[in-house]
Amino acid sequence: MNREQLLSHVDHTLLKPESTWEQIRQLCEDAISYKTASVCVPPCYVRRIHDTYKDRINICTVIGFPLGYCVTEAKECEARKAIEDGACEIDMVVNICEVKNGNWDFVKDEIRAVKEACGGHILKVIIETCYLSESEKIRLCRIVTDAGADYIKTSTGFGTAGATHEDIRLFRENIGPYVKIKAAGGITTIDDMEQYLEEGCDRIGTSRAVGLLKNS
Repeated sequence: MNREQLLSHVDHTLLKPESTWEQIRQLCEDAISYKTASVCVPPCYVRRIHDTYKDRINICTVIGFPLGYCVTEAKECEARKAIEDGACEIDMVVNICEVKNGNWDFVKDEIRAVKEACGGHILKVIIETCYLSESEKIRLCRIVTDAGADYIKTSTGFGTAGATHEDIRLFRENIGPYVKIKAAGGITTIDDMEQYLEEGCDRIGTSRAVGLLKNS
């Protein structure tokens, strides 16, 4: 896989709480230069990025991030506002508390509600695999599919661990045919990125891809 093919699957990411506009601007400039799939940024920067770069860049932002336990109505409001500000893709954290409670109907209904708030825009559901048992991961694969989300995503990058190849293989076996996979969290090498794509991921969330490929 060449550099351009790899970067076309990367959500070029900066979600640190201390991120400055200068850092976000550089992220966007790199994303445009290297043709990444998107930039994934804090919601507070979506409008400024859109006003600065217009349709030169695909903007992804995060909802209910990073803990996922805000109420459904807040997630819906966040999603609608992000899209109004210019986001094209939404990465939403599932309500992990309700997952651990086994309140599966709630979890499914919340994903459906946020997908409706997104309209025709892409919704990726972060299930934060580091906190889940294998049976919970399998159940969430089915719920994300049934709720109509576009992607299932491994991790926020703020949990106790990130993506693993084992989880990607588990996802592939249990999601529906129209759900795509995004791996994120702890992806630090070009080899790792290539392997995740070979295993069936459509997107890679990382802050490191452009820097690694610049120097390769």
